[in-house]
Amino acid sequence: MDTGTAYGLRQGAPLYDLAQVGPGTPYGEVLRRYWQPVALVENATTRPARVRVLGEELILFRTRKGVPALLHPRCIHRGASLFYGGVEDEGIRCCYHGWVFDPEGVCLEQPCEPELGLHRDRVRQPWYPVQEQYGLIWVYMGPPEKKPVLPRYDTFEDLPDGEQLIVNDAGVGGGGPAELDFNWLQHWENVMDPFHVPILHARFSGNQFTPEMAVIPEVSYEYTPTGVRSIQMRGLGDGRRLRRVTEVMFPNLRVVPSPKLASGQTNMIGWVVPEDDTNFRIFTVARDEDPAFLAKLRSTHEGKAWKDLTDAEHQRLPGDYECQKSQGPISLHSDDHLTTTDQGVAMVRRMMAKQTKVVAQGGDPVGLVFDPADALVRIDGGNYFEGAPDAPLLADAVED
Repeated sequence: MDTGTAYGLRQGAPLYDLAQVGPGTPYGEVLRRYWQPVALVENATTRPARVRVLGEELILFRTRKGVPALLHPRCIHRGASLFYGGVEDEGIRCCYHGWVFDPEGVCLEQPCEPELGLHRDRVRQPWYPVQEQYGLIWVYMGPPEKKPVLPRYDTFEDLPDGEQLIVNDAGVGGGGPAELDFNWLQHWENVMDPFHVPILHARFSGNQFTPEMAVIPEVSYEYTPTGVRSIQMRGLGDGRRLRRVTEVMFPNLRVVPSPKLASGQTNMIGWVVPEDDTNFRIFTVARDEDPAFLAKLRSTHEGKAWKDLTDAEHQRLPGDYECQKSQGPISLHSDDHLTTTDQGVAMVRRMMAKQTKVVAQGGDPVGLVFDPADALVRIDGGNYFEGAPDAPLLADAVED
């Protein structure tokens, strides 16, 4: 008698409390308690642009005086979209009846009304606070009375001569799509899965990074005040050991040092920002002397970029996108069979669940800062070589 067949298989369910991000959802409310990057600074112009973040449609623009703004698209007068509005010195003018709103939604003018609107101060276009930092536009979408300070990160402060900040939202996979078309959690929790690296990125799809990364590591995990950290130890066979530290920091930061093993504290951080439940973007900030630094980090597949692979090559040389996308639009988490090597993923999920309860009970999730004097965040992630510090690597890094 055959056993274990797929006959009668019942489909599992996602962890919706953690995966969903819209208004009122448990983790969506956690995400709204933090500042989120939503666009590159250069994308905020005098031409209105549609932005989707945490399940909400917004309109991004910059006034002619240079002030960035994010407003709700539906004009409070009669509902026409401000996407078709005209940007002026002080705000944006709706194309339907000409109402003007400043970056904080204040109605400045109602041109068809007597005296430009005798009661215009009684209405306000829904808006969100924004700031510019590190080449990104940041938005706070949570309760106004709980707005924290926009944090700064030590790795991006006090740049030495010759270095610059580099920003992109180019996605994953060596030039893959900027908008990733599956649930954000499938990517974020992958940061705490170091064991996929020597399998997927080395044994299965060829050496996409460096020979050192093909070594299966000894891994320990620990909770931190702001998230979860993995410490990966690899013996390199020449008397040296590589201690590689990766972090997830709440609510959606990924701290992954260079897979090509630049030594020391990581020089880059990424934010995994959900557009909605089945689409997200990754905003990455790095510091380096080479403006093409981030582009050169992308893994290649037998010398070809991800976007240039044929369907057959995608099948033969899968990467992160293929593994994460193929879990489905939202992974069926209840069907997972977690083992000892999935400890980091389990810790992330537990800590996420804890934060949803804290927020639901009116508390503050981890890592929020309300005093500008405490705004600087320390980053511990990086590649640290132990043993002979001047010994050469096993081989040169894989080049694009």
